[in-house]
Amino acid sequence: MKGNFIDNLPKVYGIYTGGFLAFIIIMSIAEQMGMTAKTIGICFVAFTVAIYAIIGYLSRTAQADAYYVAGRQVPTVFNGMATAADWMSGASFVAMAGGIYFKGYGYMALLVGWTGGYVLVASLLAPYLRKFGCYTVPDFIGTRYGGNLSRFLAVVVLTVASFTYVTAQINATGTIASVALDIPFQYAVYVGLVSILLCSMLGGMRGVTWTQVAQYIVLIIAYLLPVFWISNKMGAGFFPHFMLADEVSRIAELEAQFGFVKNSAENLKEVPKGLAGITKAHSAVNATPWAFISLALAMMMGTASLPHVMMRYFTTPSVKAARKSVGWSLFFIFLLYSSAPMLATLSKLSLIDPTLPTGIIGKSISEVQAIDWYQNWNQANLMFVSDFNGNGTLELNEFFMGGKAVVLATPEIAGLPYVISGLVAAGGMAAAMSTADGLILAIANAISHDVYYKIIDPKAETAKRLVVARVLLVVIGFAGATIAAMEIQGILGSVIWAFDFAMSGLFFPLVLGVWWKRANREGAIAGMALGLISGAGYLIWVRSGGSGFLGITQLTFGIFGSAVSLVAMVVVSLMTSAPNAATQKMVDEVRVPSGKSILGKQH
Repeated sequence: MKGNFIDNLPKVYGIYTGGFLAFIIIMSIAEQMGMTAKTIGICFVAFTVAIYAIIGYLSRTAQADAYYVAGRQVPTVFNGMATAADWMSGASFVAMAGGIYFKGYGYMALLVGWTGGYVLVASLLAPYLRKFGCYTVPDFIGTRYGGNLSRFLAVVVLTVASFTYVTAQINATGTIASVALDIPFQYAVYVGLVSILLCSMLGGMRGVTWTQVAQYIVLIIAYLLPVFWISNKMGAGFFPHFMLADEVSRIAELEAQFGFVKNSAENLKEVPKGLAGITKAHSAVNATPWAFISLALAMMMGTASLPHVMMRYFTTPSVKAARKSVGWSLFFIFLLYSSAPMLATLSKLSLIDPTLPTGIIGKSISEVQAIDWYQNWNQANLMFVSDFNGNGTLELNEFFMGGKAVVLATPEIAGLPYVISGLVAAGGMAAAMSTADGLILAIANAISHDVYYKIIDPKAETAKRLVVARVLLVVIGFAGATIAAMEIQGILGSVIWAFDFAMSGLFFPLVLGVWWKRANREGAIAGMALGLISGAGYLIWVRSGGSGFLGITQLTFGIFGSAVSLVAMVVVSLMTSAPNAATQKMVDEVRVPSGKSILGKQH
C-alpha cells in the first residue's frame, strides 16, 4: 500500500474485517463437516488472540510519545472505535445483559449512566485535558495543582479504581477461556492475562490502540449477529429493538401463566454459588425513581472520572479531534448498548416460551437435564435445575443460571450453529481484553510516569522509563489475575465499584481543575484523600450490615464519596491561598478550544 500507515487505516481494517468474516465462514463449513464444538471454540479464541498479539508486536515502540499517547496521531473515527472497545468491557458484553435478565428494567440505569457519562466527558473534560497536553490523568492533576503529593494521590485513586475494574475483566476472560478451552477457571484467568499482556507489553498505547480497533470489530459483530439471527428465528422482526415492549409484555404473560415456585432457604442451599433463578420481568431492583437516578448518576460521574477513558483522548491530533472523537465513541457504544436489553429479552423468551422449540419451562426435569447445552453449562457451574416441588416438571425458579451465561449461552439455547457460540466467545474475550489492556496500561503508565519519572528519578532515560512501565504491566496483571481467581465479587458488581471509587476521588478535582481557577493544591489534596476514604468507608459500612442513608447503597457509594470530595475541596481551597497568577492563566488557556498544547514539549 502507498502512503503511511495512518492514511491506509480504512484499507487495513477493511481487509482485516473481510478476513475475519471469511474465517467465520470457514468455521461454519468446518462445523458442517463434523468439527467438534470444543475445537471450534478453541479456534475462535486462538485465532483472534493471535491477531491481536501480531498487531501488538508490529506496534512495538521505544519512543515515549508513542508508548504513552500513540504519538497523538489517532484519527477521530478510529479513536472512537478504540474508545468503544476500551469502554465496552467484559461487564458490558458478558454481564450487563445478564443483569437486565435477572433484575429487570432497574438495571437499565447502567445503560443510561454509561452512555450519558460521555456527555459529561465531551462537555466538561476531554477537549480541555487534550489541550493541556498531558500523558496521564495524574499528570494533569500534578501539573494543574502542583506538588508531588497531589500527583501521588491521583495515582492512588487511579490505581484503586482501575485495579478493581481490571479484576472484573480478567474474571470475564477467565470465564470465556475456561468454557472455550475446557480448563478450570482458576487457571483460565492466567490464560486471559497472557493474552492481555501480548497486546500491550511492547507497543504501549500505540499497540493497545490498534488492537482495540480490531477488537471492536470482533466484539460488535459477535454481539449483533446473534441478536438479529435469534430475533428473525423467533419472529420478532429483523430489528427487534422496535419490538421490545411487545416481547417484555409476552414475558409478563408467560410468568403469570406458569407456576412460580417460591424457593425456600433449604432449597437454595442446593444451588451453586453465583447462580440465580428466573425472576419477574419488572423487578423491585432500582424500581424507585431515586434508586434508578442515583445509579445512573453514579455511572455518569464515574465515566467522566475513569483514567483509562480520559487517556484515549490524549491520543488525538488536536483539541477539535478530541471533541469529535467523543461523538464517534458514543455512536459505536450505542450500537451495543441499544441491543443489550433485547438480547436479555430474547434469551428469556427462548427459555420460557412453550410455543418455541427451545422453551424448557413445563418440560420434564429429566428431559431438560439431557439437553446438550444444559450439560455443557452445568459442567461449567453456570446452570442448574432441581425439582423442588417434586412434580417432575420444570417450573419457574427451578431453573438457575449465572449472569455470565446469558450472553455466552444464548446462541446455543436458541439453537444457532455452534460457530455463533464460538464467535460470541471471541467477542466476549475481545471486550474484556480491550478494557483490561487500557486499565493495566493506565495503572502502569501512571506509576512509571508520575511516580517513577516525575517523583523518584526525573533524569531517567526513555528506555529505562519504558522498561519500568513494562515490568509494572506484568506485576499488576498477575496481581489482578490472582484476585480475579478468588471470585470475591461478580463481574458487574466489581465494575460498578470501580466507577464509584473513581468518582469519589477524581471527579471534582478534574472538573474544578478545568472550571474553577480558585481551586488550589490543598483543596485538591483534601478532595482526593477525603473523597476516596469516605467512599471506601461507606462501602465497608454498608457491606458490614450498616443501613445506608438517603438511599445510597453499596452500588452508589461514589455519590457519598464525591459529595465529601466536593465539600472538602471547596472549603479547603477557600480557606487557603489562591493559586499563583501563572496557574490561573494556564487554566484560562486550557479552556480555549484551539491553539497549541499547554505542556508542549515538557515531557
